[in-house]
Amino acid sequence: MIRAVIFDIDDTLYSYIDANRKAHAALSAYTEEAFGWEPGASERLSLEMMDRMHLQMGDVAAYHNRLLRFQNILEDHGLPLFPHALRMTELYWDTLIRESEISPGAADTMRLLKERGMQLGIGTDMTALYQFKKLEHLDLLRYLDWVVTSEEACAEKPSPDFFSLCVRKAGCRPEECLFIGDNYVKDYRGALASGLHALWFVPPALADKREASDAHRAAETIASLSEIPVWIDQYTGE
Repeated sequence: MIRAVIFDIDDTLYSYIDANRKAHAALSAYTEEAFGWEPGASERLSLEMMDRMHLQMGDVAAYHNRLLRFQNILEDHGLPLFPHALRMTELYWDTLIRESEISPGAADTMRLLKERGMQLGIGTDMTALYQFKKLEHLDLLRYLDWVVTSEEACAEKPSPDFFSLCVRKAGCRPEECLFIGDNYVKDYRGALASGLHALWFVPPALADKREASDAHRAAETIASLSEIPVWIDQYTGE
């Protein structure tokens, strides 16, 4: 029996790819005016800094911190931290959250699962503050019983420590938990390796991800979050 359903956030409950593109477009306009950078330079530097911070810090939530990224980029280029570090961070996040659009079926699915008496949780990498802001903007906090971020877990997916905290908060056995996310390695394989059930969320726009390998093709996938209750019914034989 499935007693708890756990959702990833980014590219699962909304399209991070689309919102991130718009956030970086706004950031590019800012840095072009403030520093004379060419279009797209700020995104390129941000990705490079993310990789550098990841190597330096390891798999911890802090390497996602945009303020730290922008701070270090400005320091590397000998540019003033005030007022730009905070303004760039606020511009990026304000734009990304404003432009985030909820995935089709997310709210209806959560509402139906709650009506069935399911525990609903979040299992997401990243720092807690902006993940909560995203959930607030998407109007999904009302359905949730608990949230796990990699900041709280002190480990990123697919670490067993991350999924162990999800299971502990759910208050049931791992095999009574279902995890849904877009990342094959972190969400799907990570959850399975920790004894949870898992569904790999692959919306139609990203359907080519399913064809990457035989292992991917063998994964249990859903193209819409609305398929979750159907899967649970089939699993329980209802």
